[in-house]
Amino acid sequence: MAVPKKKTSKAKKNMRRSHHALTGTGLTTCEKCGAPRRPHRVCLSCGDYNGKQVLAGQAE
Repeated sequence: MAVPKKKTSKAKKNMRRSHHALTGTGLTTCEKCGAPRRPHRVCLSCGDYNGKQVLAGQAE
């Protein structure tokens, strides 16, 4: 059975976990209404995506 020979130091442990941090989501503004929205997704305030109206009943 594999058992560690030495205790892992705090520095070594934190170096291993250096890539575990969470990043915030990037937001863009809608070209039609100017509301913040996530990239490559439909704008929830006006229903516009890529210059086309995709959600019905969401028109401003």
